[in-house]
Parts: sequence; C-alpha cells; structure tokens
Amino acid sequence: MLRHVVTWKLASEDAVERGEQAAEVARRLNALGDVVPQLRSISAGANSVYPDANWDVTLVADFDSVEALEQYQVHPAHEEVVAYVRSVVAGRVAVDFEV
Repeated sequence: MLRHVVTWKLASEDAVERGEQAAEVARRLNALGDVVPQLRSISAGANSVYPDANWDVTLVADFDSVEALEQYQVHPAHEEVVAYVRSVVAGRVAVDFEV
C-alpha cells in the first residue's frame, strides 16, 4: 500500500481567512472519498494549533499502488479540488511511502 501525504501553506496573511480556506480545502479533499474509486482511505484536516508556526492543511491518502495514485491525480473530481487549492496556496510539500 502507498501512503500519499501532502501539506500546504496557504497564501493569505489573514489568520481567519487562512483558517477558513484551510477548512474548505480539507472539506473538498475529504469529499473525494465518496467519488474517487482508487482511494483506499483519505483524511484531510486544517491545522488547529500554532498557526504562526505550522503549515495550514494536510492530506493523508492511501492507495493500493502507484498506478492508483496516478489515476487519482487525473480524476476530474480531484482536478477540480486541485484548481481551488492552487488558487489559495503559497507552498506545497509531499511524501509518498510504502506502508
């Protein structure tokens, strides 16, 4: 199984706006669990502690294979979420590892 972990730093300087956007990113990502068949599990959440030091939102998703991850990445529902994320993000880091 492959675990896909992504964390984003949002662009807004306003902490309230950044929190709202992070919650929206997490909501949209979590909704993919009902739509994208390649997802084995998905969990996304907005940061709730140390907003000045921590990044804003993280995704943890599990897939059966690299091929399943690649299919997820081009799924139309995922691409729609990506468009929103790109509109509010300043930075992204990701790690994919076997579990």
